[in-house]
Amino acid sequence: MEEFRKLKLDEELLEILKEEEITHPTEIQEKTIPLVLQGKDVIAASFTGSGKTLAFGLGMIQSFEKGNGVQGLVMTPTRELALQVTETLKKFSKTKKLKVTAVYGGVTIDPQIKSLESADIVVGTPGRLLDHIQRKTIDLSSVKIVVLDEADMMLDMGFLDDVGRIIEECPEENRQTMLFSATMPNEIIDLSDRYLKDPVQVIAKSYVDPKMLKQVYYDIYPDNLKFSLLTHLLKKEHPGMIMVFCNTRRNVDFVVENLKNQGIESIAIHGGLTQNKRDNVMEKFHAKTVEVLVCTDVAARGLDIKGVSHVYNYDIPKEPKEYIHRAGRTARAGESGMVINLVATRDGDNFRAVLSEHDMKIDEVRMPKVDRVRIIRLDDRRGGRFGDKPGSGFRGEGREGGFRPSPGGRFGHSGARTGGYRSEHSREEGGERREGGYRSERGEYRSERREGGRSGYHNREEEAKTPPEIKRGKARQHTHIRAVYRGGSSKGGK
Repeated sequence: MEEFRKLKLDEELLEILKEEEITHPTEIQEKTIPLVLQGKDVIAASFTGSGKTLAFGLGMIQSFEKGNGVQGLVMTPTRELALQVTETLKKFSKTKKLKVTAVYGGVTIDPQIKSLESADIVVGTPGRLLDHIQRKTIDLSSVKIVVLDEADMMLDMGFLDDVGRIIEECPEENRQTMLFSATMPNEIIDLSDRYLKDPVQVIAKSYVDPKMLKQVYYDIYPDNLKFSLLTHLLKKEHPGMIMVFCNTRRNVDFVVENLKNQGIESIAIHGGLTQNKRDNVMEKFHAKTVEVLVCTDVAARGLDIKGVSHVYNYDIPKEPKEYIHRAGRTARAGESGMVINLVATRDGDNFRAVLSEHDMKIDEVRMPKVDRVRIIRLDDRRGGRFGDKPGSGFRGEGREGGFRPSPGGRFGHSGARTGGYRSEHSREEGGERREGGYRSERGEYRSERREGGRSGYHNREEEAKTPPEIKRGKARQHTHIRAVYRGGSSKGGK
């Protein structure tokens, strides 16, 4: 505890740290806590899991006294992160009996209004905070410290204007403002220029030990074996706690439904779930009653999930920076970890962008022989795509989530149409932004890219579309992979 004592923390906080068996500060804590206690504005670059909640929280708790109104305001991009930060601050403020209140959307507002009447610290999402401001159910006139947690994620979700409006409701004089962000795009720098006064910049190295992290990719062929390969790897290996990342809610639901059908217990978390369901999901995963969590980037960002041994990128992220966030879920605190990338044709551009932007070594692993598994289409559960009886309509493993096939592919045809994928990023917390895509005849948003598979009724297992040269027994030519991943400009390939 001597290292924490040198940071000028009170004995009360040191005792709680001892109870929690936290004996050494992380880098971000060691650099930030003294600045918080000195009243300095801070702009800090740190990743999820680096310990930043205690970095700003311990100094905040030490500076406040109960019963002086809302003195601390912490803004987070998602409900889960708001709850996580709230629980941490409650735990460490128990001796001072500070009241910490979380406010977020997706639940009734009346209990929050009641709780805000006596709150000392408020942790909330921008949308619900603005709601309380407009209703005049929150008084920010006594705020001394404002914290923006995961600021780059709030930028991605379109919250920065709201964040600015909320900050302007707080006193400008003698206000201490801290901004924490994994990345520092220009918009975040502009925000700090507007609202932070002579901030001290803090940079913490990644919490992930690169020596303990192994990264690999599988060149999937044919494309419609992607889910079969995921199933094979999860059944053959028993690595512990696993996170599987998808780019859309629909793919998350598709993967979870089909993993369960293969006897692999898994749970989903994305912006389409109710708050109660999301809370139950995280409770099960933290309790390790289920070891496979399938999620979108937005729903997972900010959640401090310990003990993850393997990260699977079922979809390669569209933004290279998200790859770093995903990889940072494992190989923490001296533990080994592994990132497995499942690269099909439609992932080629995204994977090339990851390799070109980040200097990292990602080894290719030869794809094993896998048994093709039968796919359940999400639409089957509601009676078929065109209203027929359950089980009718279009099938095929390549159509994740029940999409119909397109003629595209890696052999001479484009696998994508202009506009790319449509994801589901809604403006409220936990969603994902829509980009491109098209509407189906039922008014639903569908992905612009669709994998292999066939239409019609089938009484036997579907086969992948096989190029003529493969049917004739010729060896597969890896032309697309070798050009994309092993070219002179790529990094990390073989």
